[in-house]
Amino acid sequence: MERSLTIGRVAEATGCKVQTIRYYEQIGLVQAPARSAGNQRLYLNAHVERLAFIRHARELGFPLDAIRELLDLSDRPDRSCAAVDGIARTQLDDVERRIRRLESLKTELVRMIDGCSGGTVADCQVIESLADHTHCAGDHVPDARFSG
Repeated sequence: MERSLTIGRVAEATGCKVQTIRYYEQIGLVQAPARSAGNQRLYLNAHVERLAFIRHARELGFPLDAIRELLDLSDRPDRSCAAVDGIARTQLDDVERRIRRLESLKTELVRMIDGCSGGTVADCQVIESLADHTHCAGDHVPDARFSG
């Protein structure tokens, strides 16, 4: 018989926070475990494996919707992995876009800092560039996550 684990032990084993495990249960990424007579969650190794999968996918930047699709596909091992490859390629494209954006931001920040003469704030290239986008060398479209 398989030994059951408490949520604390599962959190320890997977590196997921207890709140995160509960959230993944709530949104259906992880099946709710059985409960003890005292209403304590009792997890199985399958829960640990699934949570480890989710955590690793999150570390690689996959959004939750993509992880849901990957989990659905992994639950049907007889299917072609073309859909899995497509999801992974989409994630790779997103990572490459973010890298290009970060490189552009880095270039602009270096240019701004290098243009600073070390004088007063009134003459500061960094302040001027931040205050007026036309002082920037390139067009760096704002990332939606940082726009207000």
